[in-house]
Amino acid sequence: MKTCGATLAGADLSGIDLNKQSVIQGVVLAEGSGDGVPNGTPITTGYARLLDKDGEFTAEVPLNGQGQFRFFAAPGKWTVRILAPGATTDREVLAVVGTAVDLTIPL
Repeated sequence: MKTCGATLAGADLSGIDLNKQSVIQGVVLAEGSGDGVPNGTPITTGYARLLDKDGEFTAEVPLNGQGQFRFFAAPGKWTVRILAPGATTDREVLAVVGTAVDLTIPL
């Protein structure tokens, strides 16, 4: 079951007008064989949280069955916080109208 509409390996943005939207999306993966390359399996249990430039909570979505998440955010600086069993990590991003921020986050 997909909960956020993103698809693995080249997120499908059909139907989204990037001329009017700022999109922050990504996939959360377990590290594969300790090589530091995010080529592991998707993490499907957890949440992606969106924090504003001051670190204040703005939104949260569950990771879907492919480890993906998507936010529609105002342009500007944001922090994406991944909360998964046994791991938490933050990634700072800059959302811009016309460009999707597409993250691959290894845990």
